[in-house]
Amino acid sequence: MSASSAPEREVVGRHDFWLRTLRLWDLGFVAMVVLSAGAIALDSMPTQRKVVAVALLVLLAVAYGVLGHVAAVRGAPRRADAYLAVLTAVSTAQVVLGGIGTVLLFLAYSQVWFFARTRRAGVLWCAALTVGVAAASVWREGADSGVAAQIAGQFGIALLFAVVLGLWITHVAEQSEERAYLLEELRATQDALAASHHAAGVVAERERLAGEIHDTLAQGFTSVVMLAQTAAAELAGGHVERVAERLGHIEDVARDNLAEARALVGAFSPPGLGDGSLADALRRLAQRFGVETGVRVVVVDDAPDGVPGREAQVVLLRAAQESLANVRRHAGASHVTLRLARAGDDVVLEVVDDGRGLTAGAAEGVGLRGMRARADAAGGGVDVAGSPGDGTRVRVRVPAGAPQDGTTDDAHPEEEP
Repeated sequence: MSASSAPEREVVGRHDFWLRTLRLWDLGFVAMVVLSAGAIALDSMPTQRKVVAVALLVLLAVAYGVLGHVAAVRGAPRRADAYLAVLTAVSTAQVVLGGIGTVLLFLAYSQVWFFARTRRAGVLWCAALTVGVAAASVWREGADSGVAAQIAGQFGIALLFAVVLGLWITHVAEQSEERAYLLEELRATQDALAASHHAAGVVAERERLAGEIHDTLAQGFTSVVMLAQTAAAELAGGHVERVAERLGHIEDVARDNLAEARALVGAFSPPGLGDGSLADALRRLAQRFGVETGVRVVVVDDAPDGVPGREAQVVLLRAAQESLANVRRHAGASHVTLRLARAGDDVVLEVVDDGRGLTAGAAEGVGLRGMRARADAAGGGVDVAGSPGDGTRVRVRVPAGAPQDGTTDDAHPEEEP
């Protein structure tokens, strides 16, 4: 931090303090001036001196409005110094006139600590004010050494009291300012952190929805397109019975997609898990895939006790859907095996096909990345292995969740369109 930045920071902090407390100081100044004017009126000094004393009060009031108040509003330290100079001169002149001169010290000392930019400046202005008023008192009372020593002692005590009290009040005020600044920074940090968490949550939810749509609706629409193309080809060949069969399959896929869309909107579990076990859902998925593609799909259930935990079931079902979609698009396979098994506290799903396999350096697509992200979020993982001509094996592992209690809160009936 540069040396020049410290005074700038000091002035900024002093300006903030001026703005927050200026109204109270304005009221205090007006009250002191009014009381001083009343004291002058009741004083026994000659009329000519009273006129001068009142004129000095007016001068002080004008200086406060033009210099002091404006300095506090604008954060102009030079104007504040100019006002303190006028305040010191007026207080000294009032002591020379007699009467209320010493009374003004209460106002003067307090305003010195209000307008002084630093503690050092406050001490120096208090010293200058005390020396001026003490010298005026000595001149007014006479040059007797005993009187001068007495006056010097009195004003020395007044200066000590003013400096100690001013430093203590300034210390307390600065601590309060520091606490207020830290609280403001804390609130700003909390707001920024909340905004960051909200933005991260929005991004995560978008990614989750994108993965769900990719694994469900997009694949369903792909099936509809392929079935429609097949139906068109069979219609052109005059195979009306097959066209009717394909249309039935299209209706089934569309109904499944509609149920998936409703599940996404309502934040439900996949419709395939609404009735029956994960193995049952995998068998229905395999049957539909075989009808659509002609690929033979076998489901092997080596987890006779089922798969506990809705989250684990959802992750594995989505993994099976994505794996079969990749088989449809890339593998050119004739046979696929879905194997469900338990491995300690984990549940494992293996999808093995006899297709083209994987080429070296093949990049992962959106679906596989989504599968990995979903498995990682559940505390599991995904392994993909294969070589050209030897098929592909996808192994998904997730921890088994808590057993289901038999309730159907996550399930919902599939409504007719």
